[in-house]
Amino acid sequence: MKDELIQTVEQGLKKLRNEVEQYTDDWSFWAVSDGINNSAGNLCLHLLGNLNHYIGAKLGDTGYVRDRPSEFSLKNISREEILQRIDQAVVAVKESLEKLSEPDLSDQYPADEGEEIRSISGELLRIATHFNYHLGQINYLRRLKS
Repeated sequence: MKDELIQTVEQGLKKLRNEVEQYTDDWSFWAVSDGINNSAGNLCLHLLGNLNHYIGAKLGDTGYVRDRPSEFSLKNISREEILQRIDQAVVAVKESLEKLSEPDLSDQYPADEGEEIRSISGELLRIATHFNYHLGQINYLRRLKS
């Protein structure tokens, strides 16, 4: 199961990279519309923060410190830098997941205070569904802006 989890995360980040590359310019990547508060750029930052925190820091002990508010307040970072951050996340997440053994997946996930208690595999499933939800939003925003 661990190998499938690693493959799923790598494929998701590859799709995210592809979405970023398909934006025609940095402006449209950071643009928002009436009634839509988050740009594709901010959704990317949010996904990267989420993966680096919940997998990298909590499971891989990478030392990553999350600044969730900046995931939504930072603007106008070049797509090239975002692509570099995606590549870095691939490495951090893959290395973190490779540290786990199959039996580890049934252990309790080290939840933040106030979070629901679940197994590591349950948390990874939550992370994957959250990732794909926002990936779909990024795809839709790109097609609206094209």
